Amino acid sequence: MTDDNKTNHWHLTCEERFSAPQQMGTLAVDLVVIGGGYTGLSAALTAAQTGAQVAVIEAREIGHGGSGRNVGLANAGLWMPPEDINTVLGADQGAKLSKILAEAPARVFGLIEQCGIDCEPVRNGTLHCAHAPVGMKDLENRYRQMTAIGAPVQLLDQDEARRRTGSEAVFGALFDPRAGTIQPLAYAKGLARAAKSAGAQIFENSPATALRHEGGQWHVETAQGVIKAKSLLQATNGYLDPIKGYQAPSTIPVHYFQAATEPLPAPLREKILKGQEGCWDSALVMSSWRMDQHGRLIIGAMGKLGHFASRIHTSWLRRKLTALYPELANIRLNGAWHGRIAMTTEHLPKVLSFGPNALAVFGYSGRGIGPGTLFGAAAAEALIGETFDGLPVEVSPSHSLPFAGVRGTYYETGATLMHFIKNR
Repeated sequence: MTDDNKTNHWHLTCEERFSAPQQMGTLAVDLVVIGGGYTGLSAALTAAQTGAQVAVIEAREIGHGGSGRNVGLANAGLWMPPEDINTVLGADQGAKLSKILAEAPARVFGLIEQCGIDCEPVRNGTLHCAHAPVGMKDLENRYRQMTAIGAPVQLLDQDEARRRTGSEAVFGALFDPRAGTIQPLAYAKGLARAAKSAGAQIFENSPATALRHEGGQWHVETAQGVIKAKSLLQATNGYLDPIKGYQAPSTIPVHYFQAATEPLPAPLREKILKGQEGCWDSALVMSSWRMDQHGRLIIGAMGKLGHFASRIHTSWLRRKLTALYPELANIRLNGAWHGRIAMTTEHLPKVLSFGPNALAVFGYSGRGIGPGTLFGAAAAEALIGETFDGLPVEVSPSHSLPFAGVRGTYYETGATLMHFIKNR
């Protein structure tokens, strides 16, 4: 994968500052965390606040992976509607997960306030927009299911949806007042700063190269040292480099790309997303758009950059922007970047136990901010307390997906073809 962080809007505008040294020598802690994204950092903060000794090792820089590349929508729940979750997990477990994740935005925005994280938090809700009249059927179904479990969502008609988005290209929307938007990389770096302040040791540019369980402890090797710990959390999600002694669970690699406009003139900011809700649509190949605090519109969709056909994605992005907002037809789009989503077949997060007091958490399928924050905290509590009863989902011994890479290619091919023919 190409490293496109030089054009990544979140890296260019991040106000939170954090850096950490490489891990060197031998270190003994209670919990070692592999991965410096939302899950790992939330776990480190939670464990450190209990007084536990924690070390986090990140292969590159904090937020290098999905935590620094996503849209920045802090949503409640998952992409799957509640009844589908119940079908997979069973009614009791499904209801438990939906109830836990309904509180995800409150947890995220609460941490932002508590830790003073400078990440452009705006909790004005999100709009799931109908991309065509037929899209309202899906939104109506989601509205029925979500209100049935007590979610305070509102189904907006075409006129109201167009008023809120400022776009004539939407045909209704599902509004969730619990949700909001953040600067995603700044949130990750702020969590790292808070975890360090609570006593966690954090190391960057320190990929795990090997791990083994010996003498009642985990030994996690890095290029220049080793960390020994009673408990281990593997929290790299879609960004895992090979580790000797660890069999990575399979996920379907799905990519999402974005670009940002230059700051919009004041008259357009009064019309386009005046309420600063974050938006995504009901199309099969989903797209999203939202505003940052400086009035830049960030727009994106499923697709990977850096391959021979990736110009199809970026050309489509201009057409999509113009279809949504004709007045932005000539506005400049600055750079482009993409991130990798770790998708499971069921579109549900997974918690695996792969050894004594060792967990792997992954598979948010595009909903990393809220679930990652909650699952990380729950994993830390489980590992420090040595009981897995309170985890959001039941622990599994393994997770395999035949032909996961082929499935990822299927998604990318579909997105490329769709972007080739749409909005012409």
